[in-house]
Order: sequence, then C-alpha cells, then structure tokens
Amino acid sequence: MGLQRFAAEAVSGLTVAIVALPLAIAFGITATGTPEGALVGLYGAIFAGFFAAVFGGTPGQVTGPTGPITVVATGVIAAHGLEAAFVAFILAGGFQILFGLCRLGSLIRYIPHPVVSGFMGGIALIIILGELDQAQKSFLLVAVTIVLMLVSTRLIRSVPASLIVLVAVTALLPLAADWLGNVTVGPVPLNTAVDYIGKIPEAVPTINTPDLSGSSILGLLLPALSIALLGSIDSLLTSVVMDNITGTRHRSNRELVGQGIGNIASGLFGGLASAGATVRSVVNIKSGGRTAFSAATHSVVLLVFVAGLGVVVQYIPLAVLSGILIVTAFGMFDWDTMKKAHVSPKGDVVVLFATMAITVVIDLTVAVAVGVLLSFAVHLVQSRRRTASIVKDDTAYQIHGPLSFLSTDAVFTTLRADKPELSLSLANVSYLDMSGAKALLTFIDHSDRDGVELTITDLPPHIENRLSDLASAEQQARLVAAVESR
Repeated sequence: MGLQRFAAEAVSGLTVAIVALPLAIAFGITATGTPEGALVGLYGAIFAGFFAAVFGGTPGQVTGPTGPITVVATGVIAAHGLEAAFVAFILAGGFQILFGLCRLGSLIRYIPHPVVSGFMGGIALIIILGELDQAQKSFLLVAVTIVLMLVSTRLIRSVPASLIVLVAVTALLPLAADWLGNVTVGPVPLNTAVDYIGKIPEAVPTINTPDLSGSSILGLLLPALSIALLGSIDSLLTSVVMDNITGTRHRSNRELVGQGIGNIASGLFGGLASAGATVRSVVNIKSGGRTAFSAATHSVVLLVFVAGLGVVVQYIPLAVLSGILIVTAFGMFDWDTMKKAHVSPKGDVVVLFATMAITVVIDLTVAVAVGVLLSFAVHLVQSRRRTASIVKDDTAYQIHGPLSFLSTDAVFTTLRADKPELSLSLANVSYLDMSGAKALLTFIDHSDRDGVELTITDLPPHIENRLSDLASAEQQARLVAAVESR
C-alpha cells in the first residue's frame, strides 16, 4: 500500500469512527436498557469491527451494532441477562463460521429485492416504535434533534450530521434547560424531562470468561442461531450494497467467517453482537476507504475514544440519541422502491409489505423465510421456467427465460466481463420481476461508469415499460441511450 493510499484509508477510518460513535452508544443503551450499555455498544463496534474487517470478504465493509441485530439482542438480554447474552453472541459467531465453511453465504444471491426492502423497512419501524417512550418523555428535545439532523445533513457534508447534533445539543442544553421546562403549546406543557447517559466505566477492555455449562448453552442455542442467521443476512445484504457501489464482487463465505470471528471476539470482551453496517460502510467508501485497513482503523480510533470517553459521554442526553436513531431508522426505508409500488409487479409489492409486517409483528427471521417463499410462489405463477440463461452468438449475448431473483446473479456475473463493447438482446426475456429489473438497471449504471459501450437490442414493450417504471431519472436516460445506440 502506497503512502497516499495509506493516508486515504486512515482518514476514511477516522471519519467512519466519528459516524459510528453515537450510533454504537445509542444501540448499546437500547439493547441493554441501561446507560452502562453505551460501553457494550462501543465494544461491539471495536472488537467485532476490527476482526470482521481483518478476516472478512468484503473490502471496506464496516461492522458494528446495527438496527436488526440490536432488536434481537434486546430480546436475548431481557430474557437471559447480559452475561448470558455474551455467551449467545459467542455461540452466534460459531454458527456464522460454520455457515461460511458450509458455503451457505452463496445463498444470499437468491434473496429477492422486495424481501430485502420489506425486511429493512420492518426493522426501521421496530426502531421507531422502540423510541416512542423517550420521544413522549422528552418530546421537544427529540424533535429539535431530528430537525437539526435534517438541516445539518443538507448544509454540512464534510462532518457527519449525527456528530454535529450530538455535540451541539449536548453543549447547549444546560443553557436552555430552564427555558425548555416552561415551553407550552397553547395551554399544554410539552414534556421536556431530560435523562442523561451518566458516567460509563473507563477501563482497558479485558477478556471475560463466560459460563459455558451445558444447561446454559442449551438454553441459548436458539437465540444464538437467530442472531447468527440475522447477522449473516444483514452483513451479506450490506456486502451486496457495497458491490453495487464499487462494481466489485465480495466473497460471501469468507465474509461469514469474518463476521463469526468478530462476534466471538465481541462476546469475549463484553461487546454487543454486530453485523455489516450499511450506512457506515457506504460512508467509508465515499470517504475513500477501499480496503480492510480503513474499516479496522475505525475500530482502533473508537478504542482510543473509549480510553477517555466516560467523562464526556455522561452528559449526553438520551433524547438526543433517540432522535438520531429515529432519523437513522427513516433512512433505512427503501423509499425509492416504495414510491414505485404503484407501478411495480403486484406480487412483488405483496411480498414487500408482507415481509415488513411480519418483521414487526412476529419475527425477523420468520419474515425473511416467508418473504422468500412468497417470492417463489409469485415466480411459479408468472413463469413455469425456473431460471434464465445466457446464450452467446457471433454478435450479442441473449437472455432467455424469466429474469427474476433466481437468475440475476448468474446472468450478470456472466455479462460482467472486461469488454469495451457489449450487445445484449432481451427479445427472449419472458418475465421480469423487481429483482431482475433492479439488477439490469444497476448493470447499465456500472457499464456506463466503467466506459463499456452497452447496446440493448430487441427490447420487448412489456420489458421496456417495466424498466422505465422502476428506473430513476438518471437510469432512464442511460436506458434510452443504450437502446438508441443500436
């Protein structure tokens, strides 16, 4: 690694650490229900983040406590206690390593886009619902935090909005405390009670020896398996997002092994179970991080923060963290897909909202399983042929059959070749679902970015209409250019 690349990776790691700091604290407190949970969240970002970066299979991916993992971890901690939960996190890491060695990571390619959208939307709703108590108790402060987050995001791009708001509100709140206590809307006083994190212990992390007796392990196997499944799905979905941004291809099974090692380390050091974090990973890429070094650096920087953090963290209001989490949750919704629901395939829309509802009402892993089964059912109704295939003739590639979630990975892996020109015929595509359309539009985007002269020939009207309906304005322009170039 050259000096310039080294510097870029280090700066990116510092940037991501600043983004991760308030989120790790907020997720840790949410999971444990106590201010001391701030350290649990930070240790998760430090230890899971470092080891997953070093041993994982997605360069630049940042691991730490996430919304989905926090939701499940909260239930485990409530049912079994914090010390037992650490054992569950270690067992979950063992399951993830087993998943990777059994090459189960390859199955991520078969999770349909509507299931991913519904799953993330359901998680967002769970986070928002979980913060309603704090929002009711300190309504004005939560509202101010949300407004400042939205304004900061638009006005200041160089510094994370969450950090700006966290520092600004924490610093200014003592000056405004008396005024806040007297604010009313008409005759109705607003609730402005302010709770603070309080001082967290400042100590060098040490390995905790968990109680691994047979009876305790048996009772934690199912919770651990649930964490492992959810963490694996969450991490690999983030890996797919990273692939879409960078145009590279992650190594799913190695990523699972890395995540497993990370969660084992996190549990041993008293940290929260973690997974690949989409927002933090995207920040890393946008900040110039391209390798594991930047992601590992983020964890090292957080460890430095923790060494002297207790004195500062104790003054952070819980309502500010609540506001940050609510804004983060709203950002998890797949707004682009939901805005296109009225022109999307009806079966895919049903899958999306069914997955979202089941995630909130029943269980996260159940929601994903039901969503995938529903997607299979929709596919069977729409097309008797299971997958699409690629045929290469003298002049072009031809796609034959239904371009659905069952085929997209194989089809576009074949097409993703280092060629300056590529001609693609869609005349024999019998059916195009939301996953197929999104994958094709992404492929067009990457071809344009990489300087590949892509020509699309024989575009049937029903395929063209669906692509146009689901494309953004920029994607529509690229699609038109590819079609008109023939």
